Amino acid sequence: MQTDAKAVIAAYYAAFNAGNAEGMLALLDDSVEHHVNEGGVRKGKGLFTEFCGHMGVSYRETLTDIQIFSNAEGTRAAAEFIVNGEYLKTDPGLPEARGQKYILPAGTFFALTDGKITRVTTYYNLSDWVRQVSEAA
Repeated sequence: MQTDAKAVIAAYYAAFNAGNAEGMLALLDDSVEHHVNEGGVRKGKGLFTEFCGHMGVSYRETLTDIQIFSNAEGTRAAAEFIVNGEYLKTDPGLPEARGQKYILPAGTFFALTDGKITRVTTYYNLSDWVRQVSEAA
């Protein structure tokens, strides 16, 4: 059965923008691989759930200008978007959080199997983010 990858990814980002981590998690395969920007790979829905919890405490983000692309088979998809965020709680190894706002272009690549997301790989310019939160008053 062919998956409407664009619809799955649109639902994923609608849940993200609504702050609905459970909605995002429902779209993931149990063995999802989360490839972290400039980091390692988190394997499994449990680690992705922990990541969502951490992000919800440290950052408030809304994505805009979302453009979604997919292959004809519905097994691969990509999205580019703008992250409109606020840095709420200091992440270890990063600048101190003081409620700084940031705007950052980003993109994500997805793999899908049987309508579930099996891989999430997000890229953004960490140096640009660090510059923005460091310069913010």
